[in-house]
Amino acid sequence: MEIKRYRKEYEALLFDMLVDAGDDWKDYHGTAGRGKYIKALESSITYIACDENFACGYVRCREDDGFGVYIYDLLVRKAYRGKQIGKSLMERVCQDYSNQPVYVMSDVDPYYEKLGYRREGSIFEVKA
Repeated sequence: MEIKRYRKEYEALLFDMLVDAGDDWKDYHGTAGRGKYIKALESSITYIACDENFACGYVRCREDDGFGVYIYDLLVRKAYRGKQIGKSLMERVCQDYSNQPVYVMSDVDPYYEKLGYRREGSIFEVKA
């Protein structure tokens, strides 16, 4: 397994994984959201974990001008879970941005707690 910085040429691999993940990720891969998500990828820091030429996981984040790196998305294909891929993707972000704090925008808190990450505040929806 190799972790690579995302490039446009990996778009089909990434969207195949999102489609495989099902309706929970439909906002990204569905007709209404795909174009917006492609644009979000262009302005994000994204890493993709590949097994040969097959995407088995990815992480997408944004850097806030030295104030921190915020992870928005982390996904590992079901068949690849339990192999430390998510943890490796998180570690890559931390390694590449070692001079900044790294935060996770999460709705899967138990996963991050299992990895030993400390909760720091919360997020509130201001406008839907």
